[in-house]
Amino acid sequence: MLLVAWSGSAGGQLPVSRGDAMRAALTAGTRFALARADTSAARGRLITARARPNPSLAAGYSKSAPRQHLELEIPFDAPWSRRPRVRAAEALVRAAQLRLLSERDAVLVEVDTTYTTALAAEAHFRLSQQTLRDADSVRAMTARRRDEGDASDLDLDLATVVAGQQSNTASNDSLTFASVMLTLQTLIGIAADSVTIVLANTLSAEPVARQLAATPVAVMPAAALRPPSVLAAEASLRAAELTLASQRHNVFELPALQIGMEHDDPSGDEPGILPIVGIVLPLPLFNRNRGAIAEAASERDRARIELAAARLEVQQRYAEGRRERDALRVRVARDSDLVVRAQRVATRSLTAYREGASALPAVLEARRSAREVQSQYIDDLAALQIVEAELRALERVVSTP
Repeated sequence: MLLVAWSGSAGGQLPVSRGDAMRAALTAGTRFALARADTSAARGRLITARARPNPSLAAGYSKSAPRQHLELEIPFDAPWSRRPRVRAAEALVRAAQLRLLSERDAVLVEVDTTYTTALAAEAHFRLSQQTLRDADSVRAMTARRRDEGDASDLDLDLATVVAGQQSNTASNDSLTFASVMLTLQTLIGIAADSVTIVLANTLSAEPVARQLAATPVAVMPAAALRPPSVLAAEASLRAAELTLASQRHNVFELPALQIGMEHDDPSGDEPGILPIVGIVLPLPLFNRNRGAIAEAASERDRARIELAAARLEVQQRYAEGRRERDALRVRVARDSDLVVRAQRVATRSLTAYREGASALPAVLEARRSAREVQSQYIDDLAALQIVEAELRALERVVSTP
């Protein structure tokens, strides 16, 4: 069976804690690496914006006198043109740095969520294994009682059906667990062709109990939230506005100074070196940079929409998360009590059946209820830890670069 092979192969795997997974995602994960590459590209564009234009040297020969020509063209880089270009590039660097912070938070939340989901999947898997062992034990007990005349063939068939269903459930839970573990390996930069790690942490209710006992923290107003995603959108809008201003300054291109010399007149009419001095004036007859201006204006409008969407999304998720957190805290507290009671009922019903004081359906129903209550407790506990991680990321105060 798959679940037997899984539990037998865990001995040689690498234990990974939640903190280890987060650090690995930032160092070896592809998502954060792409954000770092975008930041490096923005810095490169800033270097380009600050660079002075290079002069050009032209050497020529003609049959008419003078025959040899040498010209040097020096472009102007006026402050009123250079300053908007550099400011726009600096704004793009700042936006890239904030997007890097936003991606960092997103990666950490994603890994944290996936790790919690893996813990919940592991807890479901272990619960399924225990339930399967209990179902096999009840079936073996029923078979013995049938042979002794204390149970019927119908009871044995019912116990066999329940054991078979639990075997299928355990198999499905093992597949789900393996799938989540492979997803976690992908996020932290480990090949996902096979499961090579094990979870070093457990899905514990102790942090939840401390949160429930602690004094409630004042809720931050949704309008005051400025996580890195919102800050990045604000910086992108500012960069788009500066880029548009820079493109508008490029309607009339700057002139260039031209200096040079001519010499080599075979007739001797123009002996020596003849100087050349001039100015190159670009004529905006066919192109006034309208395409670049229109593109920059569209990017600015898009940045405005993205900023509004980012703010609305953060406010919506924060409001939903607070409600989910409050409801889940109550449910987890209730689930923890129900788990104890349901397990006690299942244990007592099995004892009564073993002593002949209870029927088999009552035992199976009690054990089914106990498993459902434990499964719900696992799901609620994992959901609470996930929403807590999301809210912490939204409430985090970021020092802008």
